[in-house]
Amino acid sequence: MRGSRSSVSRRGFLKASAAASAAALAAPTIIPASALGRDGATAPSERITLGIVGLSSRGFNLIDAFLRYPDARIVSVCDVTPLHYRDQPWGKGPAFGRDPAKERIEKRYANSKSGTRASGLSVVDDYREVCEAEHVDAVVVATPDHWHALCTLRALRAGKGVYCEKPVTHTFHEGQLVCSEVAGRKAIFQTGSQQRSDHRFRHAVELVLNGHLGQIRRVEVGIPPGYDKPQDDPTPASPPKDLDYDAWSGPAPILPYMRARHHRWWRGHRAYGGGVLMDWIGHHNDIAHWALAMDHSGPQTVEAVGWTFPETDVYNTPHHYGMNCTYPGGVTSSISSRNPIGTKIIGDDGWLYVRRGRLEASDKRWAELDFNPGPKKAYRSNDHTANFLECIRSRQQCITPAETGHRSITPGHLGYVSQALGRPLNWDAENEVVVGDEDANELLNRHSYREPWTLRG
Repeated sequence: MRGSRSSVSRRGFLKASAAASAAALAAPTIIPASALGRDGATAPSERITLGIVGLSSRGFNLIDAFLRYPDARIVSVCDVTPLHYRDQPWGKGPAFGRDPAKERIEKRYANSKSGTRASGLSVVDDYREVCEAEHVDAVVVATPDHWHALCTLRALRAGKGVYCEKPVTHTFHEGQLVCSEVAGRKAIFQTGSQQRSDHRFRHAVELVLNGHLGQIRRVEVGIPPGYDKPQDDPTPASPPKDLDYDAWSGPAPILPYMRARHHRWWRGHRAYGGGVLMDWIGHHNDIAHWALAMDHSGPQTVEAVGWTFPETDVYNTPHHYGMNCTYPGGVTSSISSRNPIGTKIIGDDGWLYVRRGRLEASDKRWAELDFNPGPKKAYRSNDHTANFLECIRSRQQCITPAETGHRSITPGHLGYVSQALGRPLNWDAENEVVVGDEDANELLNRHSYREPWTLRG
């Protein structure tokens, strides 16, 4: 995200960065005792330093999560807006943006004895200043989807670890590039599909892995419907004076500004996101893939069924939707807004259904969390953000690495292609190509950015 309407030249960026660095060095800094490693606190040299890009609701959730850890410190935050109230009227509800983020972080790091606010936090409107800062170890990406790849690739190429919200990328092509960059650099990457760090979902997966359901026959994934009408005021208007709308749009086309397509509701248009479908498929289909051991594979066929679209030109993502898939071993899958929200897995010997805060099974004993599923264990993480930090230290793979996140949402990308062409697709998951269908492959890999943005740098 960038806070200037001028060209995104590297020379201008570096000049601005140098000026900001000089100003930071000139400013006095109050160093609390914890910064020196006294009183059992983690010394600065041992802390993982974090930069957060994207400071709306999800960004603030992640700020709060990372503020809990004494061995990590948020040192930089970025957004193109200094202050906003998401979809609420001005001044109502929680405040978001650069200014509230700065206040929250500095208050949390304040000297507990004197109450003096901590200083030294870098607050910027250009994501590149975060991604390329030498004092940042890892970058947390919580922007709208159309910014995920640019922020992630910039951070990876600068040698940073990355925690990126799901869906891991907006387009399929971006996803392949991110996976390749992570693999080539052996980078630490965590997709924000945090259900993998929840004990109920892990328990459900271990029930499948240990054969309690017998041969798996069918999976039913339920995700919420999309928007059927404008979710806020659809009247085109001038952007708020303190919002750099050109920078917010970034690589996406600049559509007429309206509240119905901005904070919270942007994902209804494919310029910015893939609708509620791509928002939630990275959660509940991710659990299905985990149970089916599809983290490095995927379906064999995908067919879009039952798609309906809102009767408005504000959005162009589906209201209701479904994808019928087949997986290796004869497993059939239904991913649909008409299924109960969550993941249901059906085998010859029983079934289970899991969603947030709820686990049911054909044998009630299986759903008890003190029931031992057996010797086969899934990757164990009880805290998604802590797992990211642990893996930065250990250099072990996170519970939801880039390829896992990419593979979990691939049926959604394929669903869009199947819907557009009006036919089922045969998918070669190993090579990530649609078999015998040039039109489908062209559509799947179609990608364009508004100038001067580019994935190359």
